[in-house]
Amino acid sequence: MMMNSNRILQTMAGAAMTIAMVAGAQTPAPATPAPAPAATPAPADQPAAAPTPLSTFVLTGPLQWLPPATFDAGPLGKLSVNGIVTGYSVFQNNPVPGDDTAQATLSNGQIFIQKADGKLQYYIQAGAYTMPTLSVPFLSAQDTVKNFYGPVPVAYLKWQAGKNTQFLIGQLPTLMGAESTFTYQNFNVERGIIWNQENAVNRGIQINQTLGKYLSAAVSWNDGYYSSRYSWISGSLTLTKGPHSLVYDGMGNLGQTVYETAATPIQNNGYMHAVIYTYTKGPWIISPYFQYGKLPVNAKVGVPTGTSATGGAINASYAFKSGFSLPARLEYLTSSGSATDGSVNLLGFGPGSAGVTFTATPTYQKGGMFVRGDLAWVHAMDSTPGDVFGKTGTNADQFRTVLEFGFIFGNNITAK
Repeated sequence: MMMNSNRILQTMAGAAMTIAMVAGAQTPAPATPAPAPAATPAPADQPAAAPTPLSTFVLTGPLQWLPPATFDAGPLGKLSVNGIVTGYSVFQNNPVPGDDTAQATLSNGQIFIQKADGKLQYYIQAGAYTMPTLSVPFLSAQDTVKNFYGPVPVAYLKWQAGKNTQFLIGQLPTLMGAESTFTYQNFNVERGIIWNQENAVNRGIQINQTLGKYLSAAVSWNDGYYSSRYSWISGSLTLTKGPHSLVYDGMGNLGQTVYETAATPIQNNGYMHAVIYTYTKGPWIISPYFQYGKLPVNAKVGVPTGTSATGGAINASYAFKSGFSLPARLEYLTSSGSATDGSVNLLGFGPGSAGVTFTATPTYQKGGMFVRGDLAWVHAMDSTPGDVFGKTGTNADQFRTVLEFGFIFGNNITAK
């Protein structure tokens, strides 16, 4: 990917990967994962029923994760293992300089290893990945791994201190937002422009706590947008009852960080709030959410005027019979200020700009194989010439067609 450094820093930060805090889950989830098919009890002379999916992993959209292979790894404990391989292609109009009309790549090649029993547990996610995002130029898996979170994006130790209390330390998914980091975890292949304001992975320590039958919470001290400066506090509170889930997420920097990379944008010096509602019943998943982010005045880090980004979106999915489903996302995001008052270009379309997007993702899954495609549109408003689409950066619209094809690897029988 080739684009100016400010655009990279301001449009490719973050992703939300909040994980359900049930059955030993990693963090409270903003969206209830699609339920796995119920296992039929096996006769006495048949193999045991398939193990349940990884308890530290969640899919917020309609894709189904396979049960993991489980086996005794000696001193490493009883392990559960999954894997995924996916390919990705994109066709678009109005590419920016350095981007192309059509491109393709291996988008994911990952393995997931979990020890989920005993007092001391751990989770490791390793391999290649991409984080395709609306309005942001294509970035290969090799360059994504190099410039963001390395070949092991998520890895942590977990101490199960009690029935309702967990302590985590390591490289953790963020507690912020309604969409997760990796393509296969979400309603759509590409993340949205609201997701693009958030952080994705941070390093730190986290406490998960179940508070009664319906309420759970998590609090984390971490380095925010992967800055290696430990001045951030994040929290999530989840209320779940029946098909309904309501989540509040909040995070903020208690200090200031004069440090920027592709993974650590200027937003690392701000704070953010999100409220997410999810309804999951039968073939339907419906999840509207609201998000507000603020970057206060901070002359030391180059913010002469406080700037905010306010937006909302709705994710929805309907599952048809025979493995077909149709997820869709509609979102709107706007930023404060103007091109002349010193406001920061938070959206990438220029200070004081706004954007609206629509994405539909027809999906088919059969066992561990799936294929799906995004039909996506982005429209920029009140943009600064040179900061939007096309060779001259003056086209307000971009259309994309994306195809993702992949295989999820697991095991339907517990290994002996």
